[in-house]
This record gives sequence, structure tokens and C-alpha cells, in this order.
Amino acid sequence: MPYMKNGKRDFKREYEEYHSTEKQKKNRAKRNAARSQMEAEGRVSKGDGKDVDHIKPLSKGGSTAKSNLKVKSKSANRSFARNKDSSIK
Repeated sequence: MPYMKNGKRDFKREYEEYHSTEKQKKNRAKRNAARSQMEAEGRVSKGDGKDVDHIKPLSKGGSTAKSNLKVKSKSANRSFARNKDSSIK
């Protein structure tokens, strides 16, 4: 797993090299906009344990259009099939 130091995750380095990039900031803004859109429709609310899922992920060219969004439980949305090297299939 990247960003590991002495067997522990180095969150500071991970943020500096990945999360603080312009691309990731734009993607985070898109995810926040999608959540706000679903909250306005009453499909999710703060603290309800649900995530807004992009049917076609932003990383694969998906959008925040209503037709590309659905509500899933956190556990279902955050679990992915993984390869042996822990990367997402």
C-alpha cells in the first residue's frame, strides 16, 4: 500500500502528494455537489449512514448528473473487489 512508513499509514504525506492535488480537489467538490443534490431531494440526510454512489465513477469519466447517482449503504459503497496487490479491480 502506498504512503506507508514503518508499517503505518503516513496520512500527512498522502495528503500532500495526493489529496491536495487540483484534480482531487475538483473531484471532491463534485462528490460534495452530488451529496448536496441528493440531500435537496430528501434521499439522504446527514448521519443516516448512506453514501451517494456514482454509477459510472468520476475516475472513469462519470458525471454528477442525477441519472448517474444512486444511494447505497456505506459498507456496500466502500467495498470493492480487490486484486492480490490490494488495487481495485
